[in-house]
Amino acid sequence: LELFRLGESSITMSQVFMVSLTIVLVLFLAGGLIRRLSQRLLTGGGDANQVQLIKRALWISVITILFFTALGMLKVPLGAFAFISGAIAIGIGFGAQNIINNFISGWILMGERPIRIGDLLEINGTLGRVEAINTRSTRIKRTDGVRIVVPNSHLLENTLVNWNLGDDDIRVFISVGVAYGSPVRLVAELLEKAVVEQEDVLQDPAPRILFQDFGNSALVFEAYFWTQLRPGGDMRRLRSEIRFRVDELFRENDITIAFPQQDVHLDGVLKLESGDREVDQAVPTGQGKR
Repeated sequence: LELFRLGESSITMSQVFMVSLTIVLVLFLAGGLIRRLSQRLLTGGGDANQVQLIKRALWISVITILFFTALGMLKVPLGAFAFISGAIAIGIGFGAQNIINNFISGWILMGERPIRIGDLLEINGTLGRVEAINTRSTRIKRTDGVRIVVPNSHLLENTLVNWNLGDDDIRVFISVGVAYGSPVRLVAELLEKAVVEQEDVLQDPAPRILFQDFGNSALVFEAYFWTQLRPGGDMRRLRSEIRFRVDELFRENDITIAFPQQDVHLDGVLKLESGDREVDQAVPTGQGKR
C-alpha cells in the first residue's frame, strides 16, 4: 500500500513499519549496551566525566547511523532534503543561536574539562556541586539541596570559582577576639590546639595562628589551616567544630571572648533631677562619666 511519494521514491506501509521497528530495536539495544558499558567503566575506576563524554559520542553516532539507514531503507535520496536543510539552516541562524551556543559549550566543557562532575562551584554567590553536564545545560545541587540548571554558555562566558580545580586542598580561616589583658601566647597555643585536634585539618601545610590586630574592643586572632574538599564535606561544619572547641578551651583557662564596648564622655554641666530638686554637678573639662 503506497502512502505517498517523495520525489521519485514511493513510500509504502511496509517500509514505514519496518523502519519504525528497526528504530525501536536499535535504540533499545544501543541504550542497553551503552548503559552497561558506562557502568563497567565506572566500576573499573573510570572518570565520570570521560564516561559521560563517551556516552554522548556513542549516542550521536548511533542516531546518525540510524538516520542514514532509515533513509536507505525508504530509498529516499539525500537531495530530497535539500530544501528542508536550507530552511533549517536559516532557522538556526536567526532563532537558535543560543541553543547552538549552549550545545557547543557543552562539548567544550566535556572535552576541555574546566568543570567536572562532582566539582564544587560558586556562581554569583551560590555554592553547589555539579551533578551532570548535559548537552545544553549543567545541573548543580546547591548546599541547601535545591537543584539549579545553568546554561553551558553561562559557565564559559562568566567568571566563577571552581573549588576543586587543580586539587582539592583549600585554605580556611576563623577569627576570634579576646579581651584586653589576656595572655596572648596562651591564646595562640589554645587556638592551635583546637585546630590541630580536628581530623579534617591537614597537618602539611601546618596551621598558622596570627595575632591580627589591636581592635577597638578586642585583641583579634586568626587561625589559618588547610583542609581537603570531599564529596559530602562541609567547610561550615568544620569551622563550627573548631569554634566549639575554642570556646571550651577558653573557658577552661579563664580567657574571655571579647564583645563590643563603648565609652561615653560628657563635658560641661550635668543636671540631675531627683523629685522636686535639681542638682547641678560640674564636670571638669577633659573628663567624663562612664
